[in-house]
Amino acid sequence: MPAAFYFDLASPLAYLAAERVLQVFSNPPTPVEWQPVLARELAGAETFCAFRCREEEDVFRSNLARRARELDLQPLCWPEPFPFDSSLAMRVATYAKSIGRAVPFAQAAFRQAFAGGHSLEDPDYVLLAAAACEMHPAAVLRGAELRSVAGQLAAATAAAAHLGVSDVPAVLVGERVFHGERALQDAASQMRGERIAGPPR
Repeated sequence: MPAAFYFDLASPLAYLAAERVLQVFSNPPTPVEWQPVLARELAGAETFCAFRCREEEDVFRSNLARRARELDLQPLCWPEPFPFDSSLAMRVATYAKSIGRAVPFAQAAFRQAFAGGHSLEDPDYVLLAAAACEMHPAAVLRGAELRSVAGQLAAATAAAAHLGVSDVPAVLVGERVFHGERALQDAASQMRGERIAGPPR
């Protein structure tokens, strides 16, 4: 049963999931395709800019910081600005996928953003993430500007929406979509053929 992990590098929720997904699907070892998509093109995506007041935003950030501690991750460090435009980073993620480096690039980029506190609008931090997985800066910048790469990202986003992915993070197992970092375990159970209580989240 195939599985795919959908992410956008602008999402701190996807960051938390990205730090867990390999571990969750490791027993038994299960291949999971990492698929970059543009969350802003998905019907139900969280924009992180619709908070009604500063207090509501502070609660959101506090809850995510607590979840990061529960997962024994580095303390969350929020990039400035947040939210940021992930367009360049997501084109690079798509290019990285085309050369077999989607996972290491995504992990490095997520950590630049939410462990290092660096906005991925800044090409320098995108290139630092690429360098961490031995992607040459010149090749990365050329790849990010290719129409074919932009087309692949747009097509992947549209395909994800067609399959029922409405936000990131999400995991598709067979024809069932599991939304959210906390649903990773249910997705892994589905992969193992175990019975899952309730609808996908």
